[in-house]
Amino acid sequence: MENLLRPPPIETLEAYKHISADSGHPTVIHSHYNVKIKAHIPPDPPRKEITPAKDRAFYADPEKKALLAVAKPVDLTESIGTELKDVQLSQLDNQQLDELAALVNERGVVFFRDQDLTTERQVEIFEHFGILDKHTTQNDKKHFIVSGSNSDWRTVSKYTPWPMMEFHADTSFEINPPSYSLLRMEVHPKVGGDTAWVSGYGLYDELSPHMQKLLEGLHAIHTSRLQYDTTIDYYNDSPNRPPIDTHHPAIRTHPVTGLKALNVNIAYCTGFAELKKAESDALLQFLNLHIHSADEHLVRWKWAVGSIALWDNVKNPILRATLHRVIPGNYPTGARRGIRTTVFGEKPFYDPNSEGRLERAERRVGGEKT
Repeated sequence: MENLLRPPPIETLEAYKHISADSGHPTVIHSHYNVKIKAHIPPDPPRKEITPAKDRAFYADPEKKALLAVAKPVDLTESIGTELKDVQLSQLDNQQLDELAALVNERGVVFFRDQDLTTERQVEIFEHFGILDKHTTQNDKKHFIVSGSNSDWRTVSKYTPWPMMEFHADTSFEINPPSYSLLRMEVHPKVGGDTAWVSGYGLYDELSPHMQKLLEGLHAIHTSRLQYDTTIDYYNDSPNRPPIDTHHPAIRTHPVTGLKALNVNIAYCTGFAELKKAESDALLQFLNLHIHSADEHLVRWKWAVGSIALWDNVKNPILRATLHRVIPGNYPTGARRGIRTTVFGEKPFYDPNSEGRLERAERRVGGEKT
């Protein structure tokens, strides 16, 4: 057992304490009878809806002259992801930060390498972007420590309900899901631990018009219940808030760009409020395939110490307009450590007068500029 690259979590998951005499494998214990889950009492109440300040991207110069005067942008794919070279994020002024926010809204995720950013400056930058969010298992009020995964997650998923390695938008179950997130890597293996992002704009565009219309009339059920149970049982964490379910539009309108984005992710969505169970399951199965096959709208980032990713949780179906997932690997425990800051976003909404990114591009090619 000590020599295994991915040893089973026998010290954490309750299922490993209940081995079947017939199969010799663990048996799942319902959360109501899981001692750890049942005993935990979250210290904080559920959150209430807030109205965040106007998005900083609204204050940006559309041409981003101040930012592009000090940074060289390199698009990593057609659909999503731009690396800014020859610049230190820590040195950007407020005008340049606003233009950076606008770039993130357009490109979904922006990357930096070899940065000198400190945790204090990272927090300061994100306080400029809005009200700092606090993850359900976050101890520090201002930032969250992110590790990696070297578990045999395909096996672990048999014994814990949360599909933790799936594409997601961070805490999409909140009434006010995050708008912007930044992850700065402090420790990282030479190989492994990459993160992939998928564009919510692109995921919407690739749907047929009939499927687009169907989803535009639905609300996705986002829940923290599965994560709540798993973080207690598997990670030995203590969630600070009780689990909740929220119903958000399956297609949401980006508040800055006015573009439509798919607002469904496999890690937190369990169905659709307007559909019956079998219908929901079939639609989720299709969207899982749709997300995992959207390579033309995906960017995969190879981390190194000092690297940074700043993404939009709307364009990231996991955040406002993107989805993301860390790629599991066999690197040693503790070999991947990053600092993440996040700010609250608006309550997701759908505007029937909004448009898809491809629809807008085709309209502009036709001569319309508005």
